[in-house]
Amino acid sequence: MSEKAKIGLIGLGVMGENLALNIESKGFPIAVYNRSPDKVDDFMQDRAQGKKITGFKDIPSFVDAIERPRKIVLLVKAGAPVDDTIDKLRPFLDDDDIIIDGGNSHFEDTIRREKSLALDDVYLIGSGVSGGEEGALHGPSLMPGGDRKAYDQIKPIWEAIAAQVDDGPCVTYLGPDGAGHFVKMVHNGIEYGDMQLIAEVYDIMRRGLKMEAGEIADQFATWNEGYLDSYLIEITSEVLTVEDKETGKPLVDLILDKAGQKGTGRWTAQIALELGVAIPTIDAALTARLLSSMKEERVEASTLYKKEVAVPSNVGVQDMLKALPRALYASKVCSYAQGMALIDKGSKNFNWNIDLKETARIWKGGCIIRAQLLEQIRAAYERKPNLANLLQDSEFGAFIEESQESWREVTTFAQSAGIAIPALSASLAYFDSYRTASLPQNLTQAQRDFFGAHTYERVDKPEAGAVHTDWPTLVKKKTRTK
Repeated sequence: MSEKAKIGLIGLGVMGENLALNIESKGFPIAVYNRSPDKVDDFMQDRAQGKKITGFKDIPSFVDAIERPRKIVLLVKAGAPVDDTIDKLRPFLDDDDIIIDGGNSHFEDTIRREKSLALDDVYLIGSGVSGGEEGALHGPSLMPGGDRKAYDQIKPIWEAIAAQVDDGPCVTYLGPDGAGHFVKMVHNGIEYGDMQLIAEVYDIMRRGLKMEAGEIADQFATWNEGYLDSYLIEITSEVLTVEDKETGKPLVDLILDKAGQKGTGRWTAQIALELGVAIPTIDAALTARLLSSMKEERVEASTLYKKEVAVPSNVGVQDMLKALPRALYASKVCSYAQGMALIDKGSKNFNWNIDLKETARIWKGGCIIRAQLLEQIRAAYERKPNLANLLQDSEFGAFIEESQESWREVTTFAQSAGIAIPALSASLAYFDSYRTASLPQNLTQAQRDFFGAHTYERVDKPEAGAVHTDWPTLVKKKTRTK
């Protein structure tokens, strides 16, 4: 090629092809490579025809075609394939070249890889990319982390290809080493929570209120015009309108109820435990997917527990339809509060200095969890940059205070009807725990001190520090009667 490419990309899956087309459409000639030569041929003969995209079937030629310092995007499967691709690239890279890992890599792998590449004076940017196929093509939300000087090199491209919203492109520098992939991981955890909450509300309408798929679609479409406006609510309303061509039934009713996962939800739960951050809604969503995978066991159990659970008859359909959106929104606020608290704790633990206001802003467009709610979250952090938790924000607090009755009506109705609502219940429990000045863990501490001498602190003598009681000698023995 006569003109050097401004950037290169490895991995021509659907995401890779779409991102390459996005980059080229913004005025940046691009070189592409895939380990399967047929993929390169197919792309170049079809979607890349007539564009400033050049395909390569060997790494040396691919690397040589890119303007220095080289910028090379990896869109390959997380884990070993990323390490393998980096190993194949390394011998052909020069000082100050930049590798951009755009996959869902674990942030600790990103930290490790960045340190290793630094030995060769090569930079690594770990950049989360959210928005699916459409986002990659038309404008994703981008979450980059790594060396600031390296990010400044790719910034013009990243800002050009990102989704654009009222206050700028949906990309910001998040912090050093693994910050970008950490934020993307938590983003995906929030996505798990969002999807589970929506599924539970759907289940309440379908099984609890005996509504047809089309009626439920209308409800979600209506809610999407108000404060629940979001990408996931929108596509839910659309999914529920699709009919199976063969049977004429709602296609959603013919889909096996086994939800898959790719690991980021599990990683979110694991790091939350390690950092000591409570994320019960996200945990519940992860557990719900695991339970859904136990299809055969659930079918067998359904034959063992045959007693019908009567749907409460004293609840009107219209009253429940008024309560459901409030319960859903309040639960979503709690889920986002958990995710933002985890990002904040991770930022402090790893010294990343992540800007939570900017994090919320770049999720407003392009990504799967984009929602009107994110502007409210951004505004909350603008009002108070050091906000410890979204539940401490006055505006969110006012909405939840007004929604409590509806929230509790919904959870009571579902549980009375035997409908599992792990995420809705977890969000409500999170709120109730967070707003309670005195929790029953005083008893937990007493038990721990009794059997393990783990000590406790006294509320009336904080200056005493950790104390231990010889409980068995103080227990008042009672005579048990048969």
